[in-house]
This record gives sequence, structure tokens and C-alpha cells, in this order.
Amino acid sequence: MEELGRLLAGDYDGQEPLLVAPLKSSAVFLADLSRAVGVAHGIDLIELAGYSGADDGGVRLLKDLDQPITGRHVVLVVDVVDTGLTLNFLLRTLALREPASLSAVALLDRPYRRLVDDLPLRHVGFTAPDELFAGYGLGLEEHWRALPDLHYVAADALPAAAADAA
Repeated sequence: MEELGRLLAGDYDGQEPLLVAPLKSSAVFLADLSRAVGVAHGIDLIELAGYSGADDGGVRLLKDLDQPITGRHVVLVVDVVDTGLTLNFLLRTLALREPASLSAVALLDRPYRRLVDDLPLRHVGFTAPDELFAGYGLGLEEHWRALPDLHYVAADALPAAAADAA
């Protein structure tokens, strides 16, 4: 986390960026990253949801930003970049508000699953395998978000693990 914080501090020295994270999965990552960024910055949250039954990455906005971003340097702080469809939606939505710059930092990246090209992914914590993870804010059916670190979840263990966590 310290390395990502140093990189962002170097990128935005003297510019006071706004770190924006989608709820709920990116909140823990945002908190740790915020403490590691050595420059003044703001924080805001946004909440998204997929349309029920949408297999095409359909996304809708549940909670918008609390402050205007026109003329601000905005950094999207996301947990996982997978297909890129959700991040692309967020970038297009926020670009309409004319920020000074718009980029993203991700805890986990799965570039081999990308369906969207040219995402402004400025920094990545780790390239992740095509596996399920829980903990550190990431949840599976709203379970395990509070685990202090990331855990691999075996697909064959899901029904038993979900039953145990309930």
C-alpha cells in the first residue's frame, strides 16, 4: 500500500486530487490508500449496482458523489478491474462533469479478462489470477468483507462456506 501511496503522491504533488471509491468493496482499500498518500487529497464515495439479469455489464448509479468534480484531479480507487465494463461506465459518467484529469488505481487487475480497451489504469497493486477472493472489503454474497486481508475462495467450497458464514 505504501508503494501505491508514494506513486500517487508523486503523480499529484501540489494538486490535491479527489479519491473516489465505489461502495462497498473498495472502502477498505480507499481507507488504507488514503493513509498512504502523502499529499493533501479529498475523498468521496459512489455506489453502483448491476441491472438484474444484465449479462452485458449494465450498471446503474445508486449513490452519486457529494461534491462537484469540475476542474479537479479525480482518481477512481477500485478493488478489482476485470472486464472493465463497470470502470468504463464510471469513467464515462464522471468525464461528463469535466474533471481536470480522470484516472484509476486498482488493488487487483485481471487484464486477460478485459473487454474494454484504453482504460486509464494508472497504478495496480497486483495482477490477480482468475479466482474468487474475499476479505479486505471484497465480499461474496455480503459475507467475509470484514476479513483483514484477501483470501482465495475455492469455487467448490462456496456452498458450504456461505452456509457457515450465514
